[in-house]
Amino acid sequence: MFSVDGQMVIEEFLQVSAQKDTAVSIGVFDGVHLGHQSLLLKTKEEAMSRRLLSAVITFRNHPRTVLTPGFKPRYLMGVERRLEVIKALGVDLVVAISFTPAVASLRAREFVSLLRDRLKMRLLVTGPDFALGKNREGDIATLSKLGGEMGFEVTCVEPVQMGEQPISSTAIRDALAEGDVAKARSLLGRPFELKGRVVVGDKRGHLLGFPTANLDIEEDRALPADGVYATTVYVGGVPRPSVTYFGPRPTFKGLKHSKEVYILDFDGDLYGQDLTIELVARLRGDISFASADELIDQMHEDVSKAREALAKA
Repeated sequence: MFSVDGQMVIEEFLQVSAQKDTAVSIGVFDGVHLGHQSLLLKTKEEAMSRRLLSAVITFRNHPRTVLTPGFKPRYLMGVERRLEVIKALGVDLVVAISFTPAVASLRAREFVSLLRDRLKMRLLVTGPDFALGKNREGDIATLSKLGGEMGFEVTCVEPVQMGEQPISSTAIRDALAEGDVAKARSLLGRPFELKGRVVVGDKRGHLLGFPTANLDIEEDRALPADGVYATTVYVGGVPRPSVTYFGPRPTFKGLKHSKEVYILDFDGDLYGQDLTIELVARLRGDISFASADELIDQMHEDVSKAREALAKA
């Protein structure tokens, strides 16, 4: 029934072993925002009430990377971090699978057969617009019919809304693109974070009196609007106040887009380390200054405003 890629799907399922019947939820769950959390906690609640294990299947890559040629995702978080956050909700099993052309070609019956055989699925918990299988043929009605034949139920969970708008990963990306850190945080239920490795830069920040850590962030990550932000950076797991800049540094023309973190009251070698930053507040947009001295004056003001914003956070 399965091609080579399909066999890989089976192998990914076999990385975990369901000791008993499960309640399952499926999705990308990028960002694991408040809407996702509601669905996953409902899955856990339904599992407990039925004496099942709760299981979550998350796709490593967005299905559109396979279904839509040229689609370039902008993920809110990496796969490993996504797994950590989902597991922290208390889910019993978390399975990450790759969405391949073989997966896209699976008929709905084949997909749910895999779930029944490998995860002993007895309950599928979904949102109202959920569908799986080739050409999204497995809508709620179809899945419910298959469930009647194959011995599982389907339960729908209404999406969580904030005001008039359903909470979604797209809404969070839009908020970030506008530099609206507060809105992104309210939709996520926690600060938006980015992880990057400290790499050698041109040391211009050091020359200006503000030595920065230049972060190499994966190209498929969603980034906030260019500008300066009050941030918390984790160094060796320890939170430290910081100011982070995103942008092409227009004062120094011809330079590529950079992500630089200035850690307040810190002196140490960070090269090669992985840092995680949380966005707390946007201080200003990107500005081109007439001279380095004007930029230095502005950076002093940025640091002062960052201290105020972080003190209130």
